[in-house]
Amino acid sequence: MKKILSVIVAVVLFCYLVFSVILMNGKEEDGVCRQVTVVVKDSADRHFIDRQDVLSILKHTSLYPINQRLRDINTETIERKIAGNELIDRVNVYKTPSGNIHIEVTQKTPVLRVFSTQGSYYIDERGHIMPVSLRYATYLPIASGNIEKSFATTELYKFALFLQKHDFWNNQIEQIYVYPNKEVELIPRVGDHRIFLGSFDDFREKMDHLQLFYEQAIPKVGWEKYRIINLKYKNQIVCTKK
Repeated sequence: MKKILSVIVAVVLFCYLVFSVILMNGKEEDGVCRQVTVVVKDSADRHFIDRQDVLSILKHTSLYPINQRLRDINTETIERKIAGNELIDRVNVYKTPSGNIHIEVTQKTPVLRVFSTQGSYYIDERGHIMPVSLRYATYLPIASGNIEKSFATTELYKFALFLQKHDFWNNQIEQIYVYPNKEVELIPRVGDHRIFLGSFDDFREKMDHLQLFYEQAIPKVGWEKYRIINLKYKNQIVCTKK
């Protein structure tokens, strides 16, 4: 008899808890939004977007949630509108237990700045074109010359990622110039010379050879010895003296 009574009590308590949760959720949904919190998660690293920019998106699209009933606020719609900004990479929007709307934003990460006849823009870490911000500029390698957007988002993007992932080259290569035939010249930060890469074919191998040249030959002759270091030919480095 005691076992049966214990089971009945447990079932009643469980049903009460479930009913309470449902009732509380219903009351929360009947409430109105009193606060919107916006967190730009990578704001310490870059400043393309801030809290006011995000709130402006909501106001201009009639999605500003303050004083709106929580049940009428569609967080997925808010996410899509904010994510439509070309400076934003990821968005997460949710309702808090206290009835607020919380928005978390992650900005795009540029890896290259491009100047071309088609305009000035960034290439981000996913290989997409990213507009230039009038508010904030980040320090990156610069590509200029005869650059079509299709070339920028493929060949140039791959090379920019390579530079970003290698500390030595990320610090050494300052500019990339693209000729009409798509051959490439690099301008280093250290040394009064130019690096003629040729095409982007086998660029990793070419840059490995150049790094060995820097480590083994340059200490003997100095940084000012050569005017051009040519990497165009396979397994060769051809230098032109000043």
